[in-house]
Amino acid sequence: MNTENLAIYVVLVLCLGAVLIMTKDRVPPQFKRGMALTAVIMILFAFIFVIYSLLA
Repeated sequence: MNTENLAIYVVLVLCLGAVLIMTKDRVPPQFKRGMALTAVIMILFAFIFVIYSLLA
């Protein structure tokens, strides 16, 4: 697995999660659930990829 791409993905996903948390009051209610679910899934994949790269 290419670790540079993984590092970029992890940083971007964590930044997305931080932005969603900081701007949760400004996001329209109809988008909150979908955006939060997408961010959680992406963060979950990021941690899975990090663990996979450490074990591989």
